[in-house]
Amino acid sequence: MRTLSSFLTFLLMAGICLLSTPLNAQDKVEIFGYFEPQVLGTRLQGNFYQTFTNKLRLDLRSVLSDHITFAANVNFITYHGKTEWDVLEFLSEKIVSSVPPEMLDFYVLRFEHEIFLDNAWVKLSFKPLDITLGKQQISMGTGYVWNPTDVFNHKDVLDPTYEQPGHNALRVDVPLMGSTTLTALYSPESTWAESTKLVELKSRIGRFDLFVTAIETLWRVHDYTHFDPDGMNFVEHPEKRQLLGGSTAGEFLGLGVWAEYAYNWMEKSDDFYELAAGADYTFVSQTYVMVEYYRNTLGKTDASDYDLNDWMRFFSAEQKAIARDQVYIFGQHPVTDLLSLGLQTIYSISDSSAALVPTLFYSLSDNVEVFAYLSFNLGKEGTAYARKLGDGGLIRLRAYF
Repeated sequence: MRTLSSFLTFLLMAGICLLSTPLNAQDKVEIFGYFEPQVLGTRLQGNFYQTFTNKLRLDLRSVLSDHITFAANVNFITYHGKTEWDVLEFLSEKIVSSVPPEMLDFYVLRFEHEIFLDNAWVKLSFKPLDITLGKQQISMGTGYVWNPTDVFNHKDVLDPTYEQPGHNALRVDVPLMGSTTLTALYSPESTWAESTKLVELKSRIGRFDLFVTAIETLWRVHDYTHFDPDGMNFVEHPEKRQLLGGSTAGEFLGLGVWAEYAYNWMEKSDDFYELAAGADYTFVSQTYVMVEYYRNTLGKTDASDYDLNDWMRFFSAEQKAIARDQVYIFGQHPVTDLLSLGLQTIYSISDSSAALVPTLFYSLSDNVEVFAYLSFNLGKEGTAYARKLGDGGLIRLRAYF
């Protein structure tokens, strides 16, 4: 496998070099990207663990004609330090004791070196419509931390602005009357029934953008209490999910405001809805403050009701939260032109737990930046932000080229 990975790396790099050499002279291809070393540390049960990653992202972009644009990026990621994490070490004794001894090894997450095509798409631009085909980023909704209308991505609540992965899709954008746009998107799977179908109508009224979104998709949820030895995975219970939602963002009395809502009709399990609403403001001193509220009726209102499936589905990004109601508060102030300090607070209203996350952003130059945070979980055992989840931090440097 190592030989094959090295060979694939060589082919990718050679292909990029061959592609760029003749076309750069004609100003047809742009090659850019960044290098991102990162360290994530966690203090857990009296021990301190570290995971180091090195990420190299190479981007290609070419305007092939007045109507055709091509773009792609390849990610190379290596993992070092602690690359195996036992999820059960973060959970309460009540939940861990429910796991049969013969299944304990199934809850270990492993990180291995990766080389993958993150995005690769062609956009055809014409007067009546735009067509984008290929693996592309799909960003849904107006929420900052949580996006009820997004069935494609799952944000890290401690790092919500980090870039999202690409998804294979055919997208059509059709401008209608005035500022109204109709978007249709199809993300194929093995059958039509398993594929994701999306229709969104976007418009603008006054100072507000308005979105109405309808989606049908297959929700691949797992039962993390039963393991399938044939498929070497936990038993999957896929079901059809139909979503109807809307979102808005704009300005009101000097505040930036947004809201996003989605109701989900499920084929087998209970229907649920999600709601996110927030506001932000920048003071004359340049201090920035943001608040966002989130409700997910898939979540529980009492920590004693959290079970192994709730936690594992949250860790594996199958659902966005285990607590029903949460609030995110963020404040940031530019100490100098290059340095900004901030504080994130995530509070679970449902179980009265919280996490405090001081942040730092420092610009070393126009092309080099540093982002860091410390995280402190303050809740009781078994809550969404329990102390047993550990305290930690992250330091990330990004150098663009």
